[in-house]
Amino acid sequence: MGFRTVLLALLLLVAGPCAVAGQAPAEVRLVSEEWADYTNADGTGLAWDVLRKVFEPAGVKVQAQSAPYSRAMGLVKREEADAWVGSYKGEESGDIYPRWHFDMDHIYVLGLASKPVPTVDTIGKYRLAWVRGYDYGSYLPNVAEFREVQRREGILPMLEHDRVDFYVDAFTEVQYVLGRAANPALFRSTHLTELPLYLAFGNTARGKALSDLFDQRMQQLVRSGELKPIFERWKQPYPFTANSQPL
Repeated sequence: MGFRTVLLALLLLVAGPCAVAGQAPAEVRLVSEEWADYTNADGTGLAWDVLRKVFEPAGVKVQAQSAPYSRAMGLVKREEADAWVGSYKGEESGDIYPRWHFDMDHIYVLGLASKPVPTVDTIGKYRLAWVRGYDYGSYLPNVAEFREVQRREGILPMLEHDRVDFYVDAFTEVQYVLGRAANPALFRSTHLTELPLYLAFGNTARGKALSDLFDQRMQQLVRSGELKPIFERWKQPYPFTANSQPL
Protein backbone atom coordinates (compact mmCIF):
# COMPACT_ATOMS: atom_id res chain seq x y z
CA MET A 1 0.00 0.00 0.00
CA GLY A 2 1.53 3.33 -1.11
CA PHE A 3 1.89 6.44 1.02
CA ARG A 4 -0.94 8.27 -0.81
CA THR A 5 -3.31 5.33 -0.33
CA VAL A 6 -2.55 5.17 3.39
CA LEU A 7 -3.02 8.95 3.72
CA LEU A 8 -6.41 8.82 1.94
CA ALA A 9 -7.59 5.97 4.16
CA LEU A 10 -6.60 7.91 7.30
CA LEU A 11 -8.39 11.04 6.10
CA LEU A 12 -11.58 9.10 5.43
CA LEU A 13 -11.36 7.47 8.84
CA VAL A 14 -10.95 10.81 10.61
CA ALA A 15 -13.60 12.63 8.55
CA GLY A 16 -16.19 9.90 9.05
CA PRO A 17 -18.98 8.72 6.75
CA CYS A 18 -19.77 12.16 5.33
CA ALA A 19 -16.47 12.20 3.49
CA VAL A 20 -17.59 9.33 1.27
CA ALA A 21 -19.07 10.78 -1.91
CA GLY A 22 -22.83 10.49 -2.10
CA GLN A 23 -23.32 9.28 1.48
CA ALA A 24 -25.76 11.31 3.54
CA PRO A 25 -24.61 12.96 6.78
CA ALA A 26 -25.87 11.97 10.22
CA GLU A 27 -28.31 14.90 10.43
CA VAL A 28 -30.32 17.15 8.14
CA ARG A 29 -30.87 20.79 9.14
CA LEU A 30 -34.32 21.84 7.91
CA VAL A 31 -35.69 25.36 8.24
CA SER A 32 -39.27 26.47 7.69
CA GLU A 33 -41.63 29.31 8.27
CA GLU A 34 -43.85 28.49 11.24
CA TRP A 35 -47.19 27.23 9.90
CA ALA A 36 -49.77 26.17 12.49
CA ASP A 37 -50.06 22.39 12.88
CA TYR A 38 -47.69 21.96 9.95
CA THR A 39 -44.27 23.26 10.96
CA ASN A 40 -44.76 24.42 14.55
CA ALA A 41 -41.77 26.05 16.25
CA ASP A 42 -41.66 23.24 18.83
CA GLY A 43 -41.00 20.65 16.10
CA THR A 44 -44.55 19.29 15.98
CA GLY A 45 -46.79 19.36 12.92
CA LEU A 46 -47.63 17.36 9.84
CA ALA A 47 -44.60 18.37 7.76
CA TRP A 48 -42.12 17.75 10.57
CA ASP A 49 -43.66 14.32 11.20
CA VAL A 50 -43.49 13.42 7.50
CA LEU A 51 -39.88 14.55 7.17
CA ARG A 52 -38.80 12.68 10.29
CA LYS A 53 -40.43 9.56 8.82
CA VAL A 54 -38.43 10.09 5.64
CA PHE A 55 -35.01 10.67 7.16
CA GLU A 56 -34.74 9.19 10.64
CA PRO A 57 -35.32 5.48 9.81
CA ALA A 58 -32.41 5.94 7.37
CA GLY A 59 -30.16 7.12 10.21
CA VAL A 60 -30.37 10.87 9.52
CA LYS A 61 -31.60 12.96 12.45
CA VAL A 62 -33.92 15.88 11.59
CA GLN A 63 -32.94 19.20 13.15
CA ALA A 64 -35.96 21.51 12.76
CA GLN A 65 -35.63 25.29 12.83
CA SER A 66 -38.16 28.11 12.36
CA ALA A 67 -37.55 31.32 10.40
CA PRO A 68 -39.57 33.63 8.14
CA TYR A 69 -39.86 32.30 4.59
CA SER A 70 -37.33 34.60 2.90
CA ARG A 71 -34.85 34.20 5.77
CA ALA A 72 -35.16 30.42 5.54
CA MET A 73 -34.09 30.62 1.90
CA GLY A 74 -31.12 32.77 2.90
CA LEU A 75 -29.99 30.34 5.60
CA VAL A 76 -29.75 27.60 2.98
CA LYS A 77 -27.81 29.89 0.63
CA ARG A 78 -25.31 30.58 3.44
CA GLU A 79 -25.07 26.84 4.21
CA GLU A 80 -26.42 27.42 7.73
CA ALA A 81 -29.24 24.99 6.91
CA ASP A 82 -29.42 22.08 4.47
CA ALA A 83 -32.90 22.70 3.02
CA TRP A 84 -35.93 24.92 3.39
CA VAL A 85 -39.36 23.43 3.69
CA GLY A 86 -42.37 24.13 1.47
CA SER A 87 -40.79 25.35 -1.76
CA TYR A 88 -42.52 25.18 -5.11
CA LYS A 89 -40.27 23.43 -7.62
CA GLY A 90 -37.74 25.73 -9.22
CA GLU A 91 -38.79 28.62 -6.99
CA GLU A 92 -35.18 29.48 -6.21
CA SER A 93 -32.63 28.97 -8.98
CA GLY A 94 -29.43 27.25 -7.97
CA ASP A 95 -30.95 25.07 -5.25
CA ILE A 96 -31.23 21.29 -5.61
CA TYR A 97 -34.78 20.00 -5.91
CA PRO A 98 -35.51 16.31 -5.38
CA ARG A 99 -37.76 14.50 -7.84
CA TRP A 100 -40.36 13.76 -5.16
CA HIS A 101 -42.65 16.25 -3.46
CA PHE A 102 -43.72 15.53 0.14
CA ASP A 103 -47.17 17.20 0.12
CA MET A 104 -49.53 19.35 -1.92
CA ASP A 105 -50.31 22.99 -1.14
CA HIS A 106 -54.01 23.78 -1.45
CA ILE A 107 -54.00 27.30 -2.90
CA TYR A 108 -56.97 29.55 -2.13
CA VAL A 109 -57.85 33.17 -2.77
CA LEU A 110 -59.61 35.47 -0.33
CA GLY A 111 -61.67 38.43 -1.49
CA LEU A 112 -64.83 40.36 -0.82
CA ALA A 113 -67.97 38.27 -1.32
CA SER A 114 -69.18 40.93 -3.76
CA LYS A 115 -66.30 40.21 -6.15
CA PRO A 116 -66.64 37.70 -9.01
CA VAL A 117 -65.59 34.13 -8.22
CA PRO A 118 -62.07 33.75 -9.67
CA THR A 119 -60.70 30.64 -11.39
CA VAL A 120 -57.18 29.62 -12.28
CA ASP A 121 -57.92 30.79 -15.83
CA THR A 122 -59.17 34.24 -14.83
CA ILE A 123 -57.03 35.02 -11.77
CA GLY A 124 -54.40 36.83 -13.82
CA LYS A 125 -56.68 39.74 -14.68
CA TYR A 126 -57.15 40.77 -11.03
CA ARG A 127 -55.03 42.83 -8.63
CA LEU A 128 -53.44 40.27 -6.31
CA ALA A 129 -51.52 40.25 -3.07
CA TRP A 130 -49.42 37.63 -1.34
CA VAL A 131 -46.73 37.41 1.33
CA ARG A 132 -43.29 38.54 0.25
CA GLY A 133 -41.16 35.67 -1.06
CA TYR A 134 -43.99 33.35 -2.07
CA ASP A 135 -43.76 34.21 -5.79
CA TYR A 136 -47.20 32.94 -6.79
CA GLY A 137 -46.84 34.92 -10.02
CA SER A 138 -44.53 32.22 -11.36
CA TYR A 139 -47.13 29.49 -10.78
CA LEU A 140 -50.39 31.18 -11.80
CA PRO A 141 -51.12 32.07 -15.42
CA ASN A 142 -51.02 35.60 -16.84
CA VAL A 143 -50.52 37.45 -13.55
CA ALA A 144 -49.98 41.12 -14.41
CA GLU A 145 -50.56 43.13 -11.22
CA PHE A 146 -49.61 42.07 -7.69
CA ARG A 147 -48.35 43.40 -4.38
CA GLU A 148 -46.14 41.65 -1.85
CA VAL A 149 -46.85 42.23 1.84
CA GLN A 150 -44.62 41.71 4.84
CA ARG A 151 -47.37 40.54 7.18
CA ARG A 152 -50.75 38.89 6.77
CA GLU A 153 -52.30 41.22 9.36
CA GLY A 154 -52.72 43.98 6.77
CA ILE A 155 -54.60 41.89 4.21
CA LEU A 156 -58.19 42.47 5.35
CA PRO A 157 -57.98 46.30 5.21
CA MET A 158 -56.43 46.06 1.73
CA LEU A 159 -59.40 43.98 0.56
CA GLU A 160 -62.00 46.13 2.33
CA HIS A 161 -60.61 49.38 0.87
CA ASP A 162 -60.32 47.87 -2.63
CA ARG A 163 -56.55 48.26 -2.85
CA VAL A 164 -56.35 44.68 -4.16
CA ASP A 165 -58.97 42.24 -5.43
CA PHE A 166 -57.71 38.98 -3.96
CA TYR A 167 -55.20 37.62 -1.48
CA VAL A 168 -53.47 34.38 -2.53
CA ASP A 169 -52.15 31.85 -0.03
CA ALA A 170 -52.39 28.27 1.18
CA PHE A 171 -55.69 27.19 2.72
CA THR A 172 -54.49 27.29 6.35
CA GLU A 173 -53.14 30.83 6.02
CA VAL A 174 -56.29 32.05 4.24
CA GLN A 175 -58.36 30.62 7.09
CA TYR A 176 -56.08 32.35 9.59
CA VAL A 177 -56.61 35.72 7.90
CA LEU A 178 -60.38 35.17 7.57
CA GLY A 179 -60.56 34.22 11.24
CA ARG A 180 -59.38 37.72 12.18
CA ALA A 181 -62.25 39.43 10.33
CA ALA A 182 -64.80 41.30 12.48
CA ASN A 183 -67.45 40.37 9.90
CA PRO A 184 -66.40 37.18 8.07
CA ALA A 185 -69.57 37.30 5.94
CA LEU A 186 -68.04 40.18 3.97
CA PHE A 187 -65.44 37.81 2.53
CA ARG A 188 -65.31 34.63 0.46
CA SER A 189 -62.47 32.13 0.09
CA THR A 190 -62.22 30.12 -3.13
CA HIS A 191 -60.08 27.11 -4.01
CA LEU A 192 -57.79 27.93 -6.92
CA THR A 193 -55.27 25.14 -7.57
CA GLU A 194 -52.88 22.58 -6.06
CA LEU A 195 -49.10 23.02 -6.03
CA PRO A 196 -46.65 20.28 -5.00
CA LEU A 197 -44.39 21.10 -2.05
CA TYR A 198 -40.68 20.30 -2.00
CA LEU A 199 -37.57 20.54 0.10
CA ALA A 200 -35.08 22.91 -1.57
CA PHE A 201 -31.55 21.74 -0.74
CA GLY A 202 -28.42 23.84 -0.89
CA ASN A 203 -26.30 23.28 -3.97
CA THR A 204 -23.51 21.37 -2.22
CA ALA A 205 -22.28 17.79 -2.12
CA ARG A 206 -24.05 17.45 1.23
CA GLY A 207 -27.28 18.80 -0.28
CA LYS A 208 -27.04 16.42 -3.23
CA ALA A 209 -26.53 13.41 -0.94
CA LEU A 210 -29.51 14.40 1.22
CA SER A 211 -31.69 15.03 -1.84
CA ASP A 212 -30.83 11.59 -3.25
CA LEU A 213 -31.66 9.95 0.06
CA PHE A 214 -34.94 11.87 0.23
CA ASP A 215 -35.96 10.55 -3.21
CA GLN A 216 -35.06 6.97 -2.29
CA ARG A 217 -37.05 7.11 0.94
CA MET A 218 -40.08 8.87 -0.58
CA GLN A 219 -40.26 6.21 -3.30
CA GLN A 220 -40.35 3.52 -0.61
CA LEU A 221 -42.84 5.31 1.64
CA VAL A 222 -45.28 6.22 -1.13
CA ARG A 223 -45.33 2.65 -2.42
CA SER A 224 -45.81 1.22 1.08
CA GLY A 225 -48.41 3.80 2.19
CA GLU A 226 -46.52 4.41 5.44
CA LEU A 227 -47.06 8.18 5.28
CA LYS A 228 -50.85 7.93 5.15
CA PRO A 229 -51.40 7.57 8.94
CA ILE A 230 -49.48 10.82 9.51
CA PHE A 231 -51.86 12.75 7.25
CA GLU A 232 -54.84 11.06 8.89
CA ARG A 233 -53.56 11.97 12.36
CA TRP A 234 -53.37 15.64 11.37
CA LYS A 235 -56.73 15.44 9.52
CA GLN A 236 -55.23 16.49 6.19
CA PRO A 237 -55.85 14.99 2.73
CA TYR A 238 -53.36 12.33 1.70
CA PRO A 239 -51.63 13.51 -1.51
CA PHE A 240 -50.43 10.13 -2.83
CA THR A 241 -51.62 6.79 -4.10
CA ALA A 242 -49.55 3.61 -4.31
CA ASN A 243 -49.00 4.42 -8.00
CA SER A 244 -48.10 8.10 -7.58
CA GLN A 245 -45.10 9.36 -9.51
CA PRO A 246 -42.87 12.40 -8.99
CA LEU A 247 -44.46 15.50 -10.51
